[in-house]
This record gives sequence, structure tokens and C-alpha cells, in this order.
Amino acid sequence: MARNDRFEKIYSQGVLGTIEILVDKETGVNYLYCQSGYSGGMTVLLDKDGKPVITPIDK
Repeated sequence: MARNDRFEKIYSQGVLGTIEILVDKETGVNYLYCQSGYSGGMTVLLDKDGKPVITPIDK
């Protein structure tokens, strides 16, 4: 199986319950991932104006 390197983890905190910020290396969009026990969820990280946080991508 080929490794998927589309997302890059740029922030992580926690051990049993974790919070991570991932960046899509193709679009630059930042995602917030929260995990606790057997459940978790991911959503687009928004700025104060409700727009997606986008990291500039060097291609």
C-alpha cells in the first residue's frame, strides 16, 4: 500500500485525548482533529471571520 503524504501534522497536544492541527499540502487548508477514547472528529479550522485558515504552500 502506498503511503499518503497529503496531510502534515503541524501541532499536537495530549496523550489519552489528543488535539492536532493538520495541513492539506495540496490546498493549504488547516484542519482541527480531536480524539478521545474510541471517538474523534475533524473539521476545518476557521479564523475570527469564519473563513478557513490557509497556510501558504510552496510548490
